[in-house]
Amino acid sequence: MKINYEMIKREIVGETYLVPVGKAAHDYNGLFALSEVAGFIWDILPQCADEKEIISAVLEEYEVDEKTAENDVKEFISKLREMGIIS
Repeated sequence: MKINYEMIKREIVGETYLVPVGKAAHDYNGLFALSEVAGFIWDILPQCADEKEIISAVLEEYEVDEKTAENDVKEFISKLREMGIIS
């Protein structure tokens, strides 16, 4: 998957955020809070070709059923696409 904007993942006071930098800082004002799973997905996005690959990685990393993993991945990826952060 292609990330369209430069974002840096940072932990701030025990919470994980995406921090927009460069052009993204101009286009997106503020931080994006991430759950533990969303942070994991963000880390593997550049290496994954599609949602199925991400779902497989989530299933390997977390003790979760396939339906939950699929819903979580689709929801996060959908939000990133809606915002134009990935394509």
